[in-house]
Amino acid sequence: MEASMSRRAFMSSAAAIVTAPALCMSAAAEEPLVLRCSLETVPSHGRNIAIRDYLGKIEAAAQGRIKTQLFESGQLFPDLQVGKALLQGQIDMAVPGSWSLTGIVPDADFLQLPILYGRSMDTVHRAVDGRPGRLLANQIEQKLRSHVIGPSLDLGFFNWYSTSRALNSYADLKGLKIRNNGGAGQAWRTQFMGGIPNTTPLPNVALGLSQGTFDGLITSHESMASLQLWESGIRHCLEDHQFLGEYIPVVSLAFWQKLSADLQQIVTDLWRENISTYRGNMAAAQSRARELGQAHGVKIVVPATEELNAMRLRMMAEQDHVAKLSKISPEMVAAVLAEVPAAA
Repeated sequence: MEASMSRRAFMSSAAAIVTAPALCMSAAAEEPLVLRCSLETVPSHGRNIAIRDYLGKIEAAAQGRIKTQLFESGQLFPDLQVGKALLQGQIDMAVPGSWSLTGIVPDADFLQLPILYGRSMDTVHRAVDGRPGRLLANQIEQKLRSHVIGPSLDLGFFNWYSTSRALNSYADLKGLKIRNNGGAGQAWRTQFMGGIPNTTPLPNVALGLSQGTFDGLITSHESMASLQLWESGIRHCLEDHQFLGEYIPVVSLAFWQKLSADLQQIVTDLWRENISTYRGNMAAAQSRARELGQAHGVKIVVPATEELNAMRLRMMAEQDHVAKLSKISPEMVAAVLAEVPAAA
């Protein structure tokens, strides 16, 4: 009897030893892939709202196979560093402004070309959604070893903002120290207007304004409102729609290649199905932010159409210089010129 019991115990133990690795492998296979996304803007910003919604849709559609983590307010990285973070595998996803990628992908600065200055959203979208946008996506994929999910997300138009000096005309920008987001194009435009360029990460802008590190900045109404920059002294805006800010949805190639074909399709389809809604929401957020800024004492001056067109023509005389300064390739410049008419 004892021998029989011993044999049964041995066989049971052996079976357990054989089965255990299989169970562990099965459990490991069921572990969800973790998608870590980094944003530098605050939770109330339109970009955060759109991406939070998108990540929630991914989790629901993936049915437990993908778990998302959203790090906001620059908890992990400011946008100026997310390109390197994607390359080094420190994050899996980011939605940086194109201007923050120019150090690695110079053609990302094509939105700063003078021909796009003061244009309508529809006109700029011809470049963003056309061949220039496709060229940029290909370069980002190659240089950042990443995958661009789909069309870019509009942030909105960027304008001039200042603290103490009223901005009633372009001449009022002369001598002001102006913070920008990064990239040679914005710095060139500031100098063209007679200002002094400064580049400061977005999370540090409020403190910089309060301490007088700079006199004003280039940003959008939404960014101004989400950071409540009137509390840091912003009182004036020259609304020239100098360029349309675009956020580019990017996932690291390392993460992308972990996804099965059906999960890749889910990630792609969900973005393409929702981007029109997200763009519409961003445009509405810009309008609300404009009104909110005015309610908090920000005076907005809009240059006449004739002034905008005349300024664009003045800038276009230096377009080749801007492209060379920004290291924008001749191929990209040609692609933009093919999409956008030179005439106002």
